[in-house]
Amino acid sequence: MKSPMKLIAAAVLAACATSAFAQTGAYPQPTPAMQAIIDKDIKRKFGDAPEDPGPIAKDLSPALNAKDIDKALRKVADWQLRRTMEYTDQIWTASVLYAGFMAASEATGDAKYRDAMLKLSKGFDWSLRGGDGAVYPNADDISIGQMYLELYLQERSPEKIATLRSRLDNLLPLQTLRPGDDRLPWWWCDALFMAPPVWAKMAIATGDQKYLDYVHREWKKTYDLLYDQEEHLYARDTSYIPKREANGRKIFWSRGEGWVMGGLARLMEVLPKDDPHLPFYVQQLREMSAKLASLQDANGEWHAGLLDPQAWPLAETSGAAYIVYGMAYGVNHGYLDEKTYRPVIEKAWAGLLTHVYEDGRLGGIQQTGAEPAHYRRS
Repeated sequence: MKSPMKLIAAAVLAACATSAFAQTGAYPQPTPAMQAIIDKDIKRKFGDAPEDPGPIAKDLSPALNAKDIDKALRKVADWQLRRTMEYTDQIWTASVLYAGFMAASEATGDAKYRDAMLKLSKGFDWSLRGGDGAVYPNADDISIGQMYLELYLQERSPEKIATLRSRLDNLLPLQTLRPGDDRLPWWWCDALFMAPPVWAKMAIATGDQKYLDYVHREWKKTYDLLYDQEEHLYARDTSYIPKREANGRKIFWSRGEGWVMGGLARLMEVLPKDDPHLPFYVQQLREMSAKLASLQDANGEWHAGLLDPQAWPLAETSGAAYIVYGMAYGVNHGYLDEKTYRPVIEKAWAGLLTHVYEDGRLGGIQQTGAEPAHYRRS
């Protein structure tokens, strides 16, 4: 079994995409527009919102030891796996979860998660969302390629990455999202989780540096566009740069920052250690981690709107899980100081476990979106 800190990284990645957002309590309730998104998400099987989510789990310990972390990981992953195999999809909300299942097998040594992903991939015929008509897929639509490439690298078979490689080759010469669309390929910060690991793993799978060169080129463009040099956080996209919270502070969405933290970890994990661009990513991880640590609340949690927690009083677990994943990766690989960040990770892990229900369901997750929103407490 892996070390506790490595298990933490795998556990929070597995938890990141679990899909529950049922909540009740004396907190701000969703507006009609927010509730409409929740209802749509439920209809699309992205998540659920039961009136009675049941009791919180009492059998999980926040202790950072391999046994207790492994137990929490399996409890949440097993609940989600049962649901996932009922409703399969290639959309990004599912593909991020698939990445978590692959990490769960690696961390626990239990092949059932990986085997389930292999079954799904074969059922999808190793294709991307949109099928043959998606000639220029965006970052969300290639995100399932993280799973395909990991399965390919475990057992090489050309059909596993043939379609994906063809689509990446279509995108390589483009300077924009697609012909006729002048936005950057990764114009929103979520894309930094969805796409870079795919391109980097394709470089490993093929031995072709061009895929890694693309990552460095496009990440730098997104960084220049969205990274706030004062706050050390990413705007979700350019439309949010001039917007402000009720308290006058800038809008930084916890899940958006989580996407970037997770993307940094998953990219750096596969970058060659002598890659001249590695220090660029290390510096971002350090700057963002320091800022995010300063925004952690007394319960070890983060809120949907990071700079105005009073306006968004509920803790939000998907952003927190990705944030902890990035920090745990940084500590495990010596990029972040363990004495500084272990207490942050310990508090965050303990906070996350207070949102795990008896059946293994993880609550406290905001519905899909691009900015802070209200949801009912779980």
